[in-house]
Amino acid sequence: MKIKREIRIIGFDDGPFVKGQSKTILVGIITRGGDWFDGMLKSEITIDGRDATDIISSIINSSKYKRELKVIMFKGLTMAGFNLIDVEMLYRKTSLPVIIISRKKPNMKSIGKALLNFKDGKERMEIIKKAGKINKLKLKNNKNIYFQFYGLEKKDAEKIILLTCMRSLIPEPLRLAHMIASAFVRGECGGRA
Repeated sequence: MKIKREIRIIGFDDGPFVKGQSKTILVGIITRGGDWFDGMLKSEITIDGRDATDIISSIINSSKYKRELKVIMFKGLTMAGFNLIDVEMLYRKTSLPVIIISRKKPNMKSIGKALLNFKDGKERMEIIKKAGKINKLKLKNNKNIYFQFYGLEKKDAEKIILLTCMRSLIPEPLRLAHMIASAFVRGECGGRA
């Protein structure tokens, strides 16, 4: 994969929600590399549902930005509680590779325990396994983040992460998606993304 400095990436994050709420906002932010905000997509997903992958693929494929996008990013595999991103399905539906970022190494044992609360917990765990091995990457500030990837080479995923981690440990499209989703729900944003 040829990675230009202004590679167009879309990063998704969900908005905060409270117990009893059925849906929450989903925001996708398009950037050119880590420097330039290019656009935004918005939808809603079901809390603890199974619709995130379908909704994300639908809004990407119907977007005017689709032809320019090269990568999809997420901060973790879960959105809106345990609404999981099926990276294999998303790649098949959009033809775009996927990178999943985490500040801390995901604890698969506690995730497995939490999934026991769902009738389809085993199916959900299979979706998680599709994302593959959890890798560690040292950033320019000597701090580590963790990542998984699908549909691209590890070295390319690392280049894209390093290119987009401009202002925090989280790549810029994800940082902005978090802030904007929070502002939609709470009326303001702040703190760590």
